Amino acid sequence: MSTKEREGRYREAVRYLQNAGSILHDKAGKKDNRYLDEKYVRMACGTAYNGTLLALDTYLELKGKPIRKPRTGRVDVSDYRKNLSLVDKKLLNEFNTTYNILHLAGYYDGETKASVIRAGMESAIEIVNKIKPAGLEGLQLEQ
Repeated sequence: MSTKEREGRYREAVRYLQNAGSILHDKAGKKDNRYLDEKYVRMACGTAYNGTLLALDTYLELKGKPIRKPRTGRVDVSDYRKNLSLVDKKLLNEFNTTYNILHLAGYYDGETKASVIRAGMESAIEIVNKIKPAGLEGLQLEQ
């Protein structure tokens, strides 16, 4: 993979996470550590999780363990877990946190506690920053 392609994928993953942050900030509303509109929390969590998957696909490709799409055309979370366990166990832990918080709790269950969603976003940022090309500034979570 070329440096330019890697940078493009990084920027795209960052864009997903920034869009998720904007959705939370501009549309979800917040009061007393709770987001007020579950619909937008779900949307933001799904967007951030998809950005994480883009970054993971790139990371695993860089490490020589790309995710192979099965004939059914659907990749399962266990495919990511299996490949990450062979390459980077710390990143596997970040992925599990991202999956549990953003995908399951946030997107499916509609979790609205801001500190929980923030923890998921922090793990997503850790994953996205793993593919950051040298010379670019890393993604930071806005306060």
